[in-house]
Amino acid sequence: MADGQIAHRGKTPAHAPEGHPPIVQGKTGVLLVNLGTPDGTDYWSMRRYLSEFLSDRRVIELNPLLWQPILQGPILTFRPSKSGEAYKKIWMEEGSPLLVYTRRQADRLAARIGSENLLVDFAMTYGNPSIASKLERLHDEGCERIAVIALYPQYSATTSASVYDRSFRALGDMRWQPAIRTAAPFFDHPAYIEALAGSIQDHVAGLDFEPERVLMSYHGIPKAYLDKGDPYHCHCHKTTRLVAENLGWDTGFAMTTFQSRFGPTEWLQPYTDKTLEALPGEGVKKIAVVSPAFISDCLETLEEIAMEGRDTFLEAGGTHFSVVPCLNDSERAIDLLETLARRELAGWLS
Repeated sequence: MADGQIAHRGKTPAHAPEGHPPIVQGKTGVLLVNLGTPDGTDYWSMRRYLSEFLSDRRVIELNPLLWQPILQGPILTFRPSKSGEAYKKIWMEEGSPLLVYTRRQADRLAARIGSENLLVDFAMTYGNPSIASKLERLHDEGCERIAVIALYPQYSATTSASVYDRSFRALGDMRWQPAIRTAAPFFDHPAYIEALAGSIQDHVAGLDFEPERVLMSYHGIPKAYLDKGDPYHCHCHKTTRLVAENLGWDTGFAMTTFQSRFGPTEWLQPYTDKTLEALPGEGVKKIAVVSPAFISDCLETLEEIAMEGRDTFLEAGGTHFSVVPCLNDSERAIDLLETLARRELAGWLS
C-alpha cells in the first residue's frame, strides 16, 4: 500500500446541495500515531524534522524566547549533519525504519479488523504523514468517529500528550469535527506485557549464550519533568517489574535504565550508556538489551543501542551483547494493536 493510502476505503454518499461534493459519513477510523521521522538523511530534511520536534513545548519546556535562538542557531547548524549520518546507518529501502514499521502495522491491522466502515491509518507527530493530514483524510472518507492511538506504552507529556495536543489542534481547523477518542497508555496492559515478554523469551532462547543481566532501556526525559509530576518514570519501572514477573526472573536480573539524554541538565537515571560502561567491571560480561518504550525499531534502538551501545559494552570488557528487536510488524504486535483498537472502539462498533 502506498504511503498515505487508507486501508479499506468505502464511501456512503448522502445528499448535498447542488454543485457541492457528496457528503460521506457513518464510518469509524483508527489512527495509529508514532513519534516521527525525517523525510531523508540529507541536511535540510534533518533540519526541518529536528526543528519541528525540538520546537514542541511538550518536549522542550524552556521559554521559546530563550530556546529558539539556541535551537535555530548552534543546534540546527551542526546537529542535522550528525543525525543524518546516524540515520544513514539504519535507513531502509522503504525509508526510515520507524515509518516503515508503523506503516506495516497499520496495513496489517487494517487487514485484520478493517472493513468498508472501519478505516485504519497511521500518522507521525513530527514530519510526514502528519496527524492533521490523516485526520482530515479519515474525515473526508466519512469517519464520524476516530480513535487516536499513541504508540507509546508508557505515558509522558513529551510523547503521548504531544500526540493528543496536535490531534485537538487539527480539530480546531475543522468546521465539521469528528468525535475523537484518545487511547490510555498500555504500559501494564496484559496484552502488552505478554507480547513483550514473549518476544524477549524467544530471542534469548535463540542466543548462543545465557545473559547475566537484561537491560530494559527506556528513552529518557529530564528529571525536572518527573519532579513536575510526569508519571513516565513510574510506568517504566512497572513495565520492567511485570515483565520480570511474567518470565520468572530473579530480583535484580532485569535492570531499568534510561537512554538518549540531550543537553546539560540531569535526566532520569541510571543512564544506559554509563551502565554499559560499568557492568563489565562488576563482572557482568554477557547481556541482552530490550527497549520497552518503543513499539517499532528506530534510530534509538538500531543505532544508539545496537551499534553505539554494543561498542561501549565490548570496549569496557564485555564479551556477549545482544539486542531484542522491537515488536515491529510481528504477529505479536498486531495482536496487541488489535486488542488496543478494540478497547478504544468499544461502544462505537457493534
